[in-house]
Amino acid sequence: MAHNRYREAQPSGENTIVDVEIAQLRAAGVEVLPFVRSSDEIPSMSKGAKALLPISPIFAPKAQADLSRLLTEHRPDVLHLHNPYPLLSPWVVRTAHKHGVPVVQTVHNYRQVCSSGLYFRDGKICQDCRGRVLGVPAIKHRCYRGSTVQSALMATTLAVHRGTWHSVDRFIALTSAVADHLRDYGVPADRIVVKPNAIPDPGTPAPLGDGFLFLGRLSPEKGLDLLLEAWRRHPDGSLGPLRIAGDGELRPLVEAAAAERADVTFLGPLDRTGVRAALDASAVVLATSTWHDVLPTVIIEALASGRPVLGTNLGGIPFLVGADTPGTPAGAALVPGEAGWVVPPEPAALAAALPVAAAGAAALSAPARSRYERTFHPDVVTKRLIDVYASLAAARA
Repeated sequence: MAHNRYREAQPSGENTIVDVEIAQLRAAGVEVLPFVRSSDEIPSMSKGAKALLPISPIFAPKAQADLSRLLTEHRPDVLHLHNPYPLLSPWVVRTAHKHGVPVVQTVHNYRQVCSSGLYFRDGKICQDCRGRVLGVPAIKHRCYRGSTVQSALMATTLAVHRGTWHSVDRFIALTSAVADHLRDYGVPADRIVVKPNAIPDPGTPAPLGDGFLFLGRLSPEKGLDLLLEAWRRHPDGSLGPLRIAGDGELRPLVEAAAAERADVTFLGPLDRTGVRAALDASAVVLATSTWHDVLPTVIIEALASGRPVLGTNLGGIPFLVGADTPGTPAGAALVPGEAGWVVPPEPAALAAALPVAAAGAAALSAPARSRYERTFHPDVVTKRLIDVYASLAAARA
């Protein structure tokens, strides 16, 4: 399991998912050899190692030497790659193949194409680098870490490693939207497996609470402006309470809304016990992202708790709530799913959907929990991953 951990000062769901996945695989009897580097190592590196950092996203020589030794000694059946940047580099795919080891990669973002990995810039969706050999717009707009130089390096890395990515034996797409992204990038459909992340089973859901819960980072791409504008289109108290939990740059906006209306409560940042209590107190969870959010874990938490979700029709949200049925009109104002509803990221559409969700929450509580058990439970997800490994190991044999 190869992964470059993000800095601990930068909260990372991806780090957490890798840790959980390793634990779940080991619990299922799989021998896992972590091949992990951390961006927290960079400040303590020698001057020589730091001098090589600018080229490490393209080729990290020490990582390749270390990986070669591991592969020679242990002969693993599969290399499973998560994040390669900056200390591993996509070159680990080539190193594994040199040793005859097939490669699986979980795709957590859109960085095969987009230097930031988000398809989001200046407060709106951006896909200017799609279809380009070199992501010149990313360099122009300093999309990687706000630096022209680092953006040029990342854009060059993506161009150099286009063939590397196309050689990966199997891609794990967290949602159907990520699978679409990979197909658009040129990956054959038979090398893509849709397998979402899992969260531990919290147990039998509590009785349905009331009102709505927004739980997440308080930042522009999470759609707080959109949510609050839609909420203000209804009289104070007519929809029940709106609870908002989290922290971030838009905290003052939320605090102002809570001071303005009696039906808006700001819960602040919550620990796991607080999150559980907030979910239990609510009837519907909101996921109002205005970018192509890959896989908001809060939705899986909601489904595990038997809470349906009202979200936007972007990224992985339709897949998570079971509203990504082929043939659904792209501009539909409200699309019902197995475990919730999705709408376009527009205030009028969201405002119209809020009372629908409030009225329909009770009917979708049991289906929400059922969708979690069938699709996102650790036992189901881990078996799916092991099946992917087994198919590659059998082909190799």
